[in-house]
Amino acid sequence: MFSKEQSRLLRENFWTSFGKSFPKKWILYNTKIKGLSFKFHFDTKRALVALDLEDDLENRINCWEKLLVLKFILQSKYLPKALYEEEYYLENGKELSRIYVPLELKVSIHNKNSWRDVMEFFNETMSKFEAFFEEYKDIIKR
Repeated sequence: MFSKEQSRLLRENFWTSFGKSFPKKWILYNTKIKGLSFKFHFDTKRALVALDLEDDLENRINCWEKLLVLKFILQSKYLPKALYEEEYYLENGKELSRIYVPLELKVSIHNKNSWRDVMEFFNETMSKFEAFFEEYKDIIKR
């Protein structure tokens, strides 16, 4: 077990190392679409890359319907393992809509031996997510 401080330092170390290993300006929150953002997630149990919709329900539904129309394209040309969840609940109980790709390896941010696999997964998966977004953002924005 790690203390809160040790865990915080490991997390900080991971993200610093990731930024140095893959120095790229990711889109993340800068999508210019209200409520739509990309996220990296890595904790003690899993790693994933996600596209989250967190806006008011009406806007969320509107955007989600467009993403559903593009589902075949996303899964056939970019990310075949992308999972769609219209109602996804975060650990804090917050509900959002999420499209995500989980890393299928057992990983932990506390285990430095898994960091390289996660970093490569993050870089490859987010690059494909962003390529999809750049190609279809005008459809999603409408």
